[in-house]
Amino acid sequence: MTGADLLTDAFGRVAESVHRTVKGLDARTLMARVDPDANSIAWLIWHLTRIQDDHIADILDTDQIWLSAGWVDRFRLTLSPADTGFGHSSDEVAAVVVDSPDLLLGYFDEVHDRTMHLVAGVSKTELDRIVDENWTPAVTLGVRLVSVLADDLEHVGQAAFVRGLLQRR
Repeated sequence: MTGADLLTDAFGRVAESVHRTVKGLDARTLMARVDPDANSIAWLIWHLTRIQDDHIADILDTDQIWLSAGWVDRFRLTLSPADTGFGHSSDEVAAVVVDSPDLLLGYFDEVHDRTMHLVAGVSKTELDRIVDENWTPAVTLGVRLVSVLADDLEHVGQAAFVRGLLQRR
């Protein structure tokens, strides 16, 4: 198995989990918070997608799909267009309002497709390429992709857990 094969499989599993977690939910369930300061399913999926979009766009030196494909306008959030959800307060989490799973999945799927295109043919040499010199040691493409995967898996797992809690109520 190559690094490209491994990354393709891993990001594919993220997509399966995102779809399984969000599909069939209504707006009320997407926006529900298990306590007043908890993250909603909508926020968790939006945030993991925003982080992935931000990081992959940076790697490719291109615009984020959020901006270039007009998702920022479709979501109509009161947040800054550059906002990814990192460090959000409870009020900012509440500002991520989503009225259907289709909106979340549409944005996620576009970002996922771009990610899959990137990882499908990535070589070992490319994985060793420095993509961020703001850290010590500098961050390679491989390390950045693993970071995105870790964030994705953490947040989709949280969203699946919240879905389970809400369904048991």
